[in-house]
Amino acid sequence: MTQTIGILGGMGPEATSYFFKLIIRNTLAEKDQEHIPVLIYSNPLIPPRTDSIQKIAPDPVPLLIQGIRTLIRAGADFFVIPCMTAHYFLPDVLKEINFPVVNLLDESAKWARDTLPGLKNAGLISSIGTLKTGLFQKAFSRFDFNILEMDDNEQSVISEAVFGKKGIKAGFITDGLREKIITVAHNLIRNGAEAIITGCTEIPLALKQQDIPVPLIEPMEIGARVCIKKAGFKVKNPSLLTNSAN
Repeated sequence: MTQTIGILGGMGPEATSYFFKLIIRNTLAEKDQEHIPVLIYSNPLIPPRTDSIQKIAPDPVPLLIQGIRTLIRAGADFFVIPCMTAHYFLPDVLKEINFPVVNLLDESAKWARDTLPGLKNAGLISSIGTLKTGLFQKAFSRFDFNILEMDDNEQSVISEAVFGKKGIKAGFITDGLREKIITVAHNLIRNGAEAIITGCTEIPLALKQQDIPVPLIEPMEIGARVCIKKAGFKVKNPSLLTNSAN
């Protein structure tokens, strides 16, 4: 029996669009009728998650719950949030509303365990909110992975690349911006990272597997593939690592 995927998006809108594209690109289908029913509720009014964690913005939990209830009413069978930092609020959300979720962080850790034998050190590129809450550190430590973090300067570069006036959330993905993110990835590799985690949903819009010489652990694509299987459909190119969509 097939199921309908619910995407709780808007955090940000382009990342939501990218996640939907990943579902389409990774589904084994030859015509419209072989694709997956997907419901998208994109609410960009959800308060910024990093600011909420730092107590300088309202709590996003009420609007996250409202969004999930909207998806349930529309007919979704489970949901996924294409925003890494929003996963920090999932425990509070799930206390109020019991509904199946695909957790991008947990699925990425399991994927790394199953796909990258011998991996010990993974470099994390993420927002400051995701970094400080230890979301990936907790998820990956369950399988004895060590997370290598960016230094303060590199974190500032990524924050500007994602949240700045000429950043990804503002719709800018320039060669210069890409180069800055790629440089941060290479710095992590020089410091011992054997793989790079795109720990912010905007990062894979700029950083691709071909940009680095080590595996890219891409929670958005990993999660999209998990959603496809959970919905009862088949994944295209099941042996592919990451970044199948541009």
